Amino acid sequence: MSPIQKARGAAVALGVLLMPVLAHATPEQDRAAVAALDTEYQAAVERNDADAMARILHPDMILVVGRGAVFTREDLLRSAREQEFIYERQVEEEGTQTVRLYGDDTAIVTALLWLKGTGPDGPFDRRLWFSDTYVRTPEGWRYAFGQASLSLPTP
Repeated sequence: MSPIQKARGAAVALGVLLMPVLAHATPEQDRAAVAALDTEYQAAVERNDADAMARILHPDMILVVGRGAVFTREDLLRSAREQEFIYERQVEEEGTQTVRLYGDDTAIVTALLWLKGTGPDGPFDRRLWFSDTYVRTPEGWRYAFGQASLSLPTP
């Protein structure tokens, strides 16, 4: 993704976060806003930017990963603050992101994620599929539920 695309995505995500809910947003506008917000979330995780993550995460957010572990919003924010993982990459593979809308207040983002860096168990370099569920709140779209696959086999 080019720096211009990243900046545009961040601007859209910031606008979505700071504006009240758009009462008359079109489905295309909602899909674009949620896509940009999810891309911004992945970038915040990559930077261990707990403040940006906190703005995007729903207060009751949980993440279920492929090995069966469940993480709360506070678990994710603590991990970022403590820099439990240092990322070289935490990015959606270009062209894999799909945003589906369900009614006016729910959106699910699915994409292939590339994770590369170092964690408590040493270096890692893996790809996995995820689905992130966003809900519309009075403050805008918020990331409420995530589910990630097991790591995909190395090609």
